[in-house]
Order: sequence, then structure tokens, then C-alpha cells
Amino acid sequence: MFGDGSTPTAPSPSLPRPPPHVELIWSPAMDPARPECPFQYLIETLNDNPEKKFYNIAKLGGTKYDILPYSIRVLLETAVRNCDGFLVKKEDAMNILDWKTKQNNVEVPFYPARVLLQDFTGIPAMVDFAAMREAVKNLGGDPMKVHPACPTDLTVDHSLQIDFSKCAIQNAPNPGGGDLQRPLAKISPHKAQPRKVPCRGQTGCKGPCDAGESSRNSGKFSAQIENTPILCPFHLQPVPEPETVLKNQEVEFGRNRERLQFFKWGSKVFRNVAVIPPGTGMAHQMNLEYLSRVVFEVKDFLYPDSVVGTDSHTTMVNGLGILGWGVGGIETEAVMLGMPVTLTLPEVVGCELTGLASPLATSIDVVLSITKQLRQAGVAGKFVEYFGTGVSQLSVADRTTIANMCPEYGAILSFFPVDNVTLKHLKHTGFDKAKLESMEAYLKAVKLFRNDQISSEEPEYTQIIQIDLSSITPYVSGPKRPQDRVAITNMKSDFQACLNEKIGFKGFQIATEKQNDIVPVEYEGNEYRLSHGSVVIAAVISCTNNCNPSVMLAAGLLARKAVEAGLMVKPYIRTSLSPGSGMVTHYLSSSGVLPYLSKLGFEVVGYGCSTCVGNTAPLPEAIRNAIKQGDLVACGVLSGNKNFEGRLCDCVRANYLASPPLVVAYAIAGTVNIDFQTEPLGIDPNGKNIYLHDVWPTREELQQVEEEYVISSMFKELKEKMEKGNKRWNFLEAPESVLFPWDLKSTYIRCPPFFDKLAKEPVSLQPIENAHVLLYLGDSVTTDHISPAGSIARNSAAAKYLTNKGLTPREFNSYGARRGNDAVMTRGTFANIKLLNKFIGKPAPKTVHLPSGQTLDVFEAAELYQKEGIPLIILAGKKYGLGSSRDWTAKGPFLLGVKAVIAESYEKIHKGHLIGIGIAPLQFLPGENANVLGLTGKEQFSVSFPQELFPGITLDIKTNTGKVFSVIASFENDVETTIYKHGGILNFVARRFL
Repeated sequence: MFGDGSTPTAPSPSLPRPPPHVELIWSPAMDPARPECPFQYLIETLNDNPEKKFYNIAKLGGTKYDILPYSIRVLLETAVRNCDGFLVKKEDAMNILDWKTKQNNVEVPFYPARVLLQDFTGIPAMVDFAAMREAVKNLGGDPMKVHPACPTDLTVDHSLQIDFSKCAIQNAPNPGGGDLQRPLAKISPHKAQPRKVPCRGQTGCKGPCDAGESSRNSGKFSAQIENTPILCPFHLQPVPEPETVLKNQEVEFGRNRERLQFFKWGSKVFRNVAVIPPGTGMAHQMNLEYLSRVVFEVKDFLYPDSVVGTDSHTTMVNGLGILGWGVGGIETEAVMLGMPVTLTLPEVVGCELTGLASPLATSIDVVLSITKQLRQAGVAGKFVEYFGTGVSQLSVADRTTIANMCPEYGAILSFFPVDNVTLKHLKHTGFDKAKLESMEAYLKAVKLFRNDQISSEEPEYTQIIQIDLSSITPYVSGPKRPQDRVAITNMKSDFQACLNEKIGFKGFQIATEKQNDIVPVEYEGNEYRLSHGSVVIAAVISCTNNCNPSVMLAAGLLARKAVEAGLMVKPYIRTSLSPGSGMVTHYLSSSGVLPYLSKLGFEVVGYGCSTCVGNTAPLPEAIRNAIKQGDLVACGVLSGNKNFEGRLCDCVRANYLASPPLVVAYAIAGTVNIDFQTEPLGIDPNGKNIYLHDVWPTREELQQVEEEYVISSMFKELKEKMEKGNKRWNFLEAPESVLFPWDLKSTYIRCPPFFDKLAKEPVSLQPIENAHVLLYLGDSVTTDHISPAGSIARNSAAAKYLTNKGLTPREFNSYGARRGNDAVMTRGTFANIKLLNKFIGKPAPKTVHLPSGQTLDVFEAAELYQKEGIPLIILAGKKYGLGSSRDWTAKGPFLLGVKAVIAESYEKIHKGHLIGIGIAPLQFLPGENANVLGLTGKEQFSVSFPQELFPGITLDIKTNTGKVFSVIASFENDVETTIYKHGGILNFVARRFL
């Protein structure tokens, strides 16, 4: 299960993984060394074919099985197939079968079929694997045994930064308003413009060309072009890639060479690791379009596809009927080493969808509505499963968009069982016909196929929530949290209310007399007027929402109508379009809408996470100065899933999540302080008001374009592109040694200190004595507050470290790119400018070193405490660790010297991270908190742990002032207490090799 020590073979440098119908996958159930499975009597052959066997779990429990939710049936199948009497016991499977009575009462194991990593969270895992090899070797073990035990896909999709946005084509002769199906000379507003002009900056275009004939045939273009087929927006001739993409990719490879070489080394020396190189697409998009199997076929066995990933939005794949969710990076590493994920057998909320959404409501509107209703219903820590007549009305793209937002309403996963719509989609995207037939037969045999015609077969659920899709109207979400939904019709009044409200989750507390302030600003020779609500960032980004062709095409069609009406976007607005994959660019280009998006400034900048993770290019200095001068609440609008304050840019206070067409609409309007029903987007050249309804595409238009251009050949071409890789990646050199040759001068990759004190046996639990409080925090502290993300501020502790290493600010890159260097990441922990530490009294990445009274950067204070040998704790309020799962939210505090966190409540994923790294999650008793107990945070705290530590045990904490109070050790099961006793998952797993 943990490797046999054989020499790994290096994979092809250009082929990340065979296509989904070619299986070279390991499964725990196929391990010949494991004890005999007690459920072997359930093994059957599919259609009497001895080469297709499966565990027929439908025969295990009769009516008990028939009432199980589909997601629980998948859990049951993994337990049955992987039952070995040790990590998975027979009683675990029987507990899952008795889900109706055992939910919330028992812990059960889950063996995912595979693991998905993206590079920001994947590189720490790979660095830890490399460090574990060193540790095992140092303690006399065989480092060759350290391999991922299950297939692991790592997609390099987060290193992209928008160094170049508005390409040279922005300044080229524009096609003007009007129809691109007409010759260029007839539609240009410039009377003297010739019909033949060169493409500026588009190296693939062969100079002057006749636009007339080519433009008339633009919709039928089918030439085979290297990489993504892009059309020159002025002549509609093919070019290999936009100049912007090529420039950004070149900088990306240069800036991240050390990281990429490390990834390539890992793909060579570790079995079961496939690296998908930069420039291909983002993890979730690749997961859907390329990596997903739906049903695995391994060594004559069929079983359901399932996955865990190091990103909370791994749930996106639930829309394909694949069980999966995001877990911590530390937990993921354990899965990669052959251990199951352990979870409390969850409640399953049935979400019944009925009706059909209105023509103006996009899938983004649907997901924001469902997000709000499910969050209000309280589905945190539960499975959500969709059923009802409305489910069949949703395409797979709609379903994956809804499933993507699952973390925002707090559920573990958001599951759409496989049905006829799923099969139609898989056929559409090029799945092998024979595989589809065996897939359908298998799923029906084990009753994992949802029949939308027989409502009597619906499972039983813990509770049912009904949502009428026809009641949903267009919404945005913001200005600071994804769950704060605002109807488009109420946007102007809501924004004005936010200006009035006290500073908080929605308020900005702008004085009444200042709310109508106007700040004139000169930019590129023209004068503009900024005010509260002015849009300065508008991004259709590489977020998982953009996988839906209908919403992306809607943005393109809206752009076309707007350009034809003579509308434009103000040049100071940071606009960008970074699709989730080349397939999106393909259909935007083939459908003819890409030039119009580009004309409005939404030009393809590359493929990977950008604006959503804070990788936005800096705003123009004049704009930044104007915002600061007027203390303006400037706005960003993005089609993403995270909009916490300060995430996009430190001077942009209000951020709204919106569908791609609405992002384009708000960019044209230039403000969010607008009522689309009564106020125009702009004025055409003839002085006529143009309203949103004038340019909004109809559902019929969308369906026609989608059916014509989003075709299966696009998926095939994407797969070909993935298998060929790209020249930069294919020719990248990387070492092939068993142990990674660490470069002590590297500022990107460093051997972490997690194994420095590793012994063969765990030491007894040590008390925490006379600990000082590093930070005294309030409610809803997010992982954005804790974990380093985005750009590295020039005055930060991380910047000082990099400067001392000889780097200039332009070479700092981002925290995400440097996640493989613990020295940078530790210095960036709690470095968020919006961190509100009660010791300081205002947002700042600072704290007080209590013995001396100095106000210092958090890292500097922690460094002083460590030199003084003083342990640290953190005091916090409710929902500590809210937000995306990030392993550095635990690793960083651990390396700062934090031994425990005392909070009122925790986000489940983050609490698991704390335990996984060796930090004790302690919880105030119900009704108590630091304020109620009269704590100032300036006390010193001591706590002892009994050697017989068990879940939920109550511990006494003593302070140096004589106060004593009780807390709950927030361990949920024996596995968590065992891991804590070992000092974390990494130590626990490393000892298994010894």
C-alpha cells in the first residue's frame, strides 16, 4: 500500500496522463497484500463479462439500501471495496448502510479514487513529500518507499499573473460598431481607413489581408491551428495565440522556473503523479473536461470515480455525479500515502428543484439564490443532494456551477447523481461509446443512476428544502461576502445603504455630506470623474463559474451588442478575461464574440487564477491617488466566488460577484451605483440612451450559438493540446535524483522544518506552560486573514527577507508562488492588512509583544517569543478559520510557535488543519468567550493534557492572574486524538515507513 521500493519510471515529458478511457491507476482494493475483503461474496460480473467485475452493493441491504441518498451509496461502495479490517472495518460499511439511524453518530472512512492538487496548495504537499524522503532516510528507512499511493493530478494553474492586459490590438484600428459579417471598410467609423491593414502585435497574422471575404466566412472557420484557434479581430484570420497570452506565459515560466522544475522532478521520481503544465487551464476545469472518469475500470474492476482535492471548490465535480470535496493539504498528503479520509457520517439534505429559471437569470443567478437559501437553512457540515423535476432542466454546466459554490453555503459537498443529462454531456464531450455503455450498465446495476421519470425511487433525506427556479431573478453578491446577495433591481439602493451603514460586513460608514463627492482625475490625456461606486476592476476570470458556456457566450453576445451600439469601457478600468481553459477561448472565438470582448478591454490574458486570488495588475497611479484623495469606496466586479474586502486590491473596498455578462455590463456603466431598470448603460453616437435590456442576449440566441459552436470537437482538441503539452514545459530541465537536491539559495523551494525533531516513536503529550497570546481576534476570522495570499507588500516581513536575499520588489512574485518556501510563508502568516487584532484596535498585520510592549509585525513578535522560549496561543471568537481550505493557515501559526487556539467555534476544515499540524483546537464552553470570562489577552495561560486524551474532553486552563476556566478539546474522533499525539499527520505517516 505504501510502495515497494522499486525504481520509478519517468513519464513522458509531454503526456500528463492517458485519456480517461485508458486506465493505469492503483486502487487500495487491488492491493494483493491486504487481508481478504469480507464482502467478496458481493462481486459480480457485468453482463456476464469476466473482465468487468464489480461489488454489487445493491444486494447488501435490500430496502435499507434503496432509501440511501446516492452520495451515501458511493460512500458505502468505497467502504465495501476497501474493507481490510484495519483502516476500513466491516462495521464501518454496516454503519454507512444504517445511515438513517447512524447519521451524525459515527465516524466512517472514505477512500477516494484519486487526488487533485492545484499548484499553490500542491507545492507544499510535494515539498513535504520530498522532505519526508529526507527524514525517512535520516532515520534509517528507505526513501524510495515514499510515493503517493493513489493517482494524483497536479495542475499548475495559479502562477499566472496579469503582467500584460490590454494588448497592442487595443490600439489597432478598431472594427467600430456594426456587424462583423460586413467588410471592414463599411463598418469603420474612420472614413479614410484602408481596407487592408496589418495586425499589430499578432505575430501569427501574415500582414495585410482582405477582411471582406474572410469576415463573411468567419463563422465557418475550421483550419487546424497550433494551440487555441484565435481569430485576428480586424481581419478574422487565424493567429496561434494572442500576444498578451504569449507575453504572460513567457513571464510566468521565467518567474516560476524553480517551482516548475521542482514539479517536473516530482512527476519523474514519484509514481502516480501527473503534472499538467501551465498554460493548459485551471484545476477544476481540467478535472471536468479531462481527468474525470465517472466510473473507474481498473484491473477488471468497475467502481465509482471519487476525488479529494486541496481546494474547497473541488466540489465542482459533484455536478458530474462524482463524489468529492476539498480537504486540507495535510489530509490530502495522508490520502496520497494510502490512508482514508475520516468523516462523521453526515446528514444529507435533499434540495428539490422545480420550475425553470427566467430568461434573464443566468446560472450564476441560480447559484447565488441557492447559496443564500441553503446557507439560511443551515447545511454546514452536511451533504446536499439535488432531486426534482428542475434538476433535469439544468445542463451539466449549470450543475457544476451550482456545485462549485458549495463551500459558500458551508456544505461538505453538493451532489447531482448521474442521469440521462450526464450521459448526454459525456457523449457530447467525446467519451468512448463502449465505455459509456458499460458505465450506464454498471451504475444502473448498483442503483447509482438517477431516473428522472420515476419519482417514487427518490431516496429519503434528513430534511428537504424546496427551491422554485422560476422565482429566481438576476443577482450579484457583495460588497464583501459571497453570501450577501443583492437583486440587480435593488443594487443602487443597497449600495447607498452600504455607504451609510457602520463599518462591518456590508457597511462603509461614509459621512452623508461625503457620499456625493466627485474626484476629477486625468488619465491618458482625458479627464474622468470618480465617485463612490466607481468600477475600477472588472474581471471575467479563470474561476470555476466560467466553465458554463451559456454565461460566457452571454458575456460575448452582450459585448457584441454593446459595441454595435457604440458603447465602450473607460480605459482606466482594469478589465481582463482569463478563461478556465483553452476550450472557452475556442468557442468564444469560433462564435465570433471574442473580438467584441477584446474591443471592450476583456482580452484573453492567460489561463489560470489571476484576479480571484489577488493577482491583479496594480491600478494606474493616478486612479489610486484619486481613490485615496477622495476616500472613495471604489469597486471591483468579478465572475468569481470570493470577494472578501482587500482581496482584489488594497484600495478597492467593495467587490461584487456577478455573472460574466453582468461584469461586462457594470464595466460599461463604470459604476455599481446604477439602477439598470431606469438608468442607461451609456449613450450611443446619436445621443440615444442604451439600456441593459437593449443589449441583453435572449435565451434563444444563447441556445442557438451554444448548439452551433460548443461542439465535441473542441473537447477533443483540448485533450490533444494537453497530451502534447507545450514547448516551454517539454524542454524544461529537471533533476532525476531520488532525493531532491535542495538549493540553499533558493527563495522558492526550501526543505521545511516539520521533520527536524522527528523520532521513531512519539513522545508523551507535553503541557503548554505560561503561554502568551500572539493575537486576540474576534468573529469570522477567515483563512484570507491567516494564510499568505496575493502580492507581497513591500514593507512586510516577507519583503524584508527577500530583500536580504538580494531580490528587488519586482522579483517578489506572490505568496502563492512561494508556498514551497516556509521562511516566506511564515513571515506572511497573519500579514493581511485587514486583520483586526484587538491588541491594536484597527486593521493591521501587527501585534503587541507583551513582555516589552512593542508593536511589531506578527512574525517579528513571534520571533522574539521564540528566542525567549515562550509558547504562544491565539484567542478568537466564532467561526475561526472561515473560507477556503489552505494548509498554511495551520502550518504558518505552527512555525510561529502557536501551540493552541482557543475559540468559540471553528470552521470544520480549518480545525482539521490545526489538528493535522499539531496545534490543539480548544473551545470555550457554550455561552462563554474571552469577554464573558473577563480576559484581556495579556495574561499567561497554562494547560495540561492527559495521556488518555479522548474526543470532547474538558480541560482546565489556568492564568497567571489566578483565573481558571474550562475549555473543550475539540477533537471529534479517536483518529484526530491519535494524530495530535503524534504531533500531526506528517509525523504519523512518516513513522509508518519506519
